[in-house]
Amino acid sequence: MTRVKRGYIARRRRAKIRLFASSFRGAHSRLTRTIIQQKIRALVSSHRDRDRQKRDFRRLWITRINAVIRENGVSYSYSGFMHNLYKKQLLLNRKILAQIAILNRNCLYMISNEIIK
Repeated sequence: MTRVKRGYIARRRRAKIRLFASSFRGAHSRLTRTIIQQKIRALVSSHRDRDRQKRDFRRLWITRINAVIRENGVSYSYSGFMHNLYKKQLLLNRKILAQIAILNRNCLYMISNEIIK
């Protein structure tokens, strides 16, 4: 039986996978099987954490807004503030409100006073 020389397709596929895992440590960047396993794991983690990141940032914005609102001594909390915002049809999202709360508290106080009236 004659010797069969394999083509370059599998080698190209493995090289492409190795490029993905070039920054991994140890066998995770050297052995093809573990590279494939770590690639799957990394992609699963990144997909999961994109949703978690959105969740975490929303929690952070809510916490910042709530802290500034309560510090002002206004008679309502975050939920009352947001309820009144929607009643007055002021379309400001939580990200913008949190930036206003951090950078310019007086502006947020003015908004809250306008809502109460």
